[in-house]
Amino acid sequence: YLDLLQAALETGSGAQAGGASSAGTASGAAGEDLAVAGFATGGLPAGFAALLVDAAGAWADTVAQLAGAAPLGIQPLRRSMVQLRVDPVPPEALPLTLSFDEDFYFRPQGGRLWLSPHDETPDVARDAAPEELDIAMAIDRMEQAVDWKVLGLERRWAGLRSFSPDRLPVFGFDPAREGLFWFAGQGGFGIQTAPAAARLGAQLLLGRARDAMTESIDAACYAPARFRP
Repeated sequence: YLDLLQAALETGSGAQAGGASSAGTASGAAGEDLAVAGFATGGLPAGFAALLVDAAGAWADTVAQLAGAAPLGIQPLRRSMVQLRVDPVPPEALPLTLSFDEDFYFRPQGGRLWLSPHDETPDVARDAAPEELDIAMAIDRMEQAVDWKVLGLERRWAGLRSFSPDRLPVFGFDPAREGLFWFAGQGGFGIQTAPAAARLGAQLLLGRARDAMTESIDAACYAPARFRP
């Protein structure tokens, strides 16, 4: 079991403590080293790199274009969540529960209920926020299915889940932009596939041999070349 909220908070806090910044640009003409100023740390000046790993999530196409590559069509889709206080208190052993029509799901979290309308709304790369209508629809659908009483709406948030045109991840070097390595489009299963995806990505990037975790994976299925003419 993974505590995703705690993992996200610890990762973000660690990056901020190290002085990480995401402001800046990545640029460079084909055949030249990529000038990277997008992820400078501690106020250091921009540097130059022969390789740039584009793991920018919803911003993957933007980063690629700044580096002189054509976009792949990575599309951010908004997913909304709300934290509810309900009566009775949901048991911690309650599994993730998805409606038959797949139009909402919920799970317990520390004595509260996390609820989503299971939305996939096309959006743009930004600091996403939930729409009031999406939250209202999720609560209405849940109340029609269960007899819990909603006592309070405590938190609401949204995130961007990015997908490639065929909804498969993109791992590998750009065939037309030397030095640009794509690691994007993990969509809705990034956490579940993260160990194998990270291992495969590192092996492709560094030219390392496959191991027991990745030897059966057909990397061509995820190569960015599948979207290039």
